[in-house]
Amino acid sequence: MPSKNTSLPPEQDTLVRLPIVLGRVPVSRAAWWKGVKEGRYPAAIKLGPKTTCWRSSDIDKLIAELASAK
Repeated sequence: MPSKNTSLPPEQDTLVRLPIVLGRVPVSRAAWWKGVKEGRYPAAIKLGPKTTCWRSSDIDKLIAELASAK
């Protein structure tokens, strides 16, 4: 008899676009992209030539890090 997996499924991570990110992280668009380039902010996920997203969990983690640094 196969063993039954009783673990919960991994939490689904949503992808958010830049306007949502900037609504949660109070920086300008230019400052955000500079931070991404310098590695201070999470790397973008390219879904297509004109579609860029970030994992909501990465944004949540960034906000927690910024809050704890104060």
